[in-house]
Amino acid sequence: MQQFLSLTPEVEAAIRQNKPVVALESTIIAHGMPYPQNIETALRVEATVREAGAVPATCAVLDGRFRAGLLPEEMEHLGHAGNTVPKASRRDLPYLLSRGLDGATTVAATMIIAQKAGIRLFATGGIGGVHRGAAETMDISADLQELARTDVAVVCAGAKSILDLGLTLEYLETHGVPVLGYQTSEFPAFYTRSSGLSVDYRLDTPEAIAQLLRAKWAAGLSGGVVVANPVPGQYQLDPGIMEQAIEQALATARDQQIKGKAITPFLLAQVKQLTGGDSLASNIELVCHNARLAALCAVALCGEPPV
Repeated sequence: MQQFLSLTPEVEAAIRQNKPVVALESTIIAHGMPYPQNIETALRVEATVREAGAVPATCAVLDGRFRAGLLPEEMEHLGHAGNTVPKASRRDLPYLLSRGLDGATTVAATMIIAQKAGIRLFATGGIGGVHRGAAETMDISADLQELARTDVAVVCAGAKSILDLGLTLEYLETHGVPVLGYQTSEFPAFYTRSSGLSVDYRLDTPEAIAQLLRAKWAAGLSGGVVVANPVPGQYQLDPGIMEQAIEQALATARDQQIKGKAITPFLLAQVKQLTGGDSLASNIELVCHNARLAALCAVALCGEPPV
């Protein structure tokens, strides 16, 4: 792996000394937001992780190498390059590595880098999932399969609300991925705290989450865990307005025949426009909220297990 994996000295030292580390994705930098808001948000998320006692490790592919931890100039590079940087999921990694190219990592690709680096906690906005209309399109995010195979816990505000949340939960259940609700029994819907769907288990402290993770992996039960952390109440959006915006965005995507990996950033951009920017503001706050919880869980996981 030394041929393909590079860690910043800070991240490498933290992992070697069993200090808490939180992985962060880079699609939010290259594809999720305009410059310079993307860089400002990425730096704020890293600062949130530090304030909660952990080391941030923003992940990407740069010059054909997995990177866990980015230098400021590398983050600026991704932020300036934007959509010209390929959006990298599991299937894209062999090509990027073999050609010495850059890639902004999705949830799936970030999980892969995190596991290879020895990082157990990962904070993101929302996981991908089963898209609406998947019975015809078979459009299912690679994030779900990665959760079934990769030993990383993903702290998120549920799945993106542009998806079919019910089918997403069914897929996770089929593949044995536990869905935990942090201080909630209901699966959050990204921009809103409620979906009407239940999580598998409610846990109310980072220590309880860490205890479950420790038991799962110590018992040889491979695969990830979803830690669903609802958006703070003051930043959630009106469910009715959000659903109307999503339906309109989906109709526009169908009219323009937007498909594949382009569909999620397209829909999120449309929803941002239709909500007058409110969805982006909510997105930023929930990512920071998730980063803090992930850091607290990482701290608990690195501590002494209860007797």
